[in-house]
Amino acid sequence: MSSAETPTSAPTPSASPSPSGPRLVRRLPLAGVLRLHKPSDIWFKPATSVVVSAAVPNLTLLALGRLDLAMYTMAGSLCALYAHNLPYAARARALAWVVLGMLASLAAALLTASLTSSAAVLVAVGAVLAAAQKTLCDATRIGPPGHLILTFISSASLFAPQTLGQIPGHLALTAGAGAVAWLVGMAPALIRPHGPERRATARALNAAAAYVSAEDGARERARAGAAAAVHAAWQSLLATGGRGAARRGLERLVVRAEVALAAPADTDPALLRAWAAGLSGMGPVPIPARHDGISDPGDIDDEVLGIEAELAFGKPSLWRRLAPGSPLLPVALRTAVGCALAGYGSLALGVGRPYWALVTAASLYQANVTLTWNRTVQRVAGNLAGVLVFAAVVPLAHVGQIFVVLFCLLFSFGAEAFISRNYWLGSVCVTPMALLITEFARTQEAGELITDRVVDTLVGALLGIVAAVIVTNRRAADHIELALEATDRAREDAERTLAAPRPEPGGLETTHRRLAAALVELRAADDTAAGEWWQRALPEERVVAAEQAGHRTLAATVRRRTRRTVQETDEHRGGTDARENTRA
Repeated sequence: MSSAETPTSAPTPSASPSPSGPRLVRRLPLAGVLRLHKPSDIWFKPATSVVVSAAVPNLTLLALGRLDLAMYTMAGSLCALYAHNLPYAARARALAWVVLGMLASLAAALLTASLTSSAAVLVAVGAVLAAAQKTLCDATRIGPPGHLILTFISSASLFAPQTLGQIPGHLALTAGAGAVAWLVGMAPALIRPHGPERRATARALNAAAAYVSAEDGARERARAGAAAAVHAAWQSLLATGGRGAARRGLERLVVRAEVALAAPADTDPALLRAWAAGLSGMGPVPIPARHDGISDPGDIDDEVLGIEAELAFGKPSLWRRLAPGSPLLPVALRTAVGCALAGYGSLALGVGRPYWALVTAASLYQANVTLTWNRTVQRVAGNLAGVLVFAAVVPLAHVGQIFVVLFCLLFSFGAEAFISRNYWLGSVCVTPMALLITEFARTQEAGELITDRVVDTLVGALLGIVAAVIVTNRRAADHIELALEATDRAREDAERTLAAPRPEPGGLETTHRRLAAALVELRAADDTAAGEWWQRALPEERVVAAEQAGHRTLAATVRRRTRRTVQETDEHRGGTDARENTRA
């Protein structure tokens, strides 16, 4: 399994609704769905992490002659796929929670499997678990690979023979492998302790450079992307804990990216890209020239004070994000219904592994119907190609169990290497790996495995997309209204702060950050609703007006901060010159 088994794409807007009324059904595209993209800048990190994490327990079990237990160690090893975008202080906590979530999911599945053998009950429990995992992963924003790793493991475990007495030992194997995954995920901190923050800062600089260089037609989209990247960079920096010299240097660069958004005409995109390139490797953090006062320590302190004040103000708790009215709940219902339909459809056709259909359906659900359709096409294409790869390698895998282990490690690496190019390409590796995992316990007939996988893929994809269409998400449009209100409030607060002769320390920066965060949420809400079916007419004109006004206010806060810093610098220098003249 891989991060290929999870939603990784950000919502993208589909055709705008007609201004005369709602457009209930939007076109489902085919062009470009399978197009390859530029690979992720950190694809090798989850790829190598999962290989190392899986190799240690799997080779140990192979040496002990107990490879039949590898499914339980794989549950812990796959936790190494998570949190590679987080600073190490935050990563330590996130990985620990992922391992605990894996243990809880596996315990629920094993307990159910030990108490009943009814396939109908097992499918129902699997669908409920998949919906709960999807909702919690979306609410916590854990990131790739999201809920699919948890769903894959828990669904497969539901249909594995189990007794109550075996559960503690199997959970202990998962916990041990999870501990190895945690250590592997944290190991790079010993070599490059600020790697994630450096990458986040580089992304912000490159996104700002892309905005500065963008043509008029692509300017708005580039600005929204750059604002999101800058916001993510600040969040990454604030999650690091202490403020050492390295972090202060990165803060200066992120402020420069903000200045580029405020004054693109006065910004050299080549310089931004050069700073971003300088953040790769282990060299020193580039230091911008101090020609405009932006990198003065006082200004950076105010900026960080503003963000820390914003974080101290608090974010909505997990329970509030899951409360009635949350936009996550319709997607949770969609997941439960789709997974149940897929599992029962597979049972009706007499397929012996209905959990494959269930996992296929669970893998489809994205932020809206349009993105879910894209994932459906990618999933089917990748799985069908993947069974051909399995057919090619299975004769060698049957030579000995060592080849099963080695092929699983190879395909797990390949999945992470290719998934960022396109989901279907990663699935070409995920499918044979999932089929080979069934060979850990015993050698099976390849033709039966291939037939079951193809049928379950088609059943899961068909019934999964049907559920996405019939289970409506009217709250997507409601979320736009809430995001518009939040954006208007944040802009008004920022404008009141701008009107003050001397804002209190951190006040300007606090309102700036809140407005930036509100604009990011507004863009995400609009993109999500734009691809959803059965919606009323969306307030596109209000969204555009709110974004334009908000970005103008953001630019004004940056210019005000710049003028203030330059003025304070000049006053400081003037005072120094006066004292020197007095002494002379």
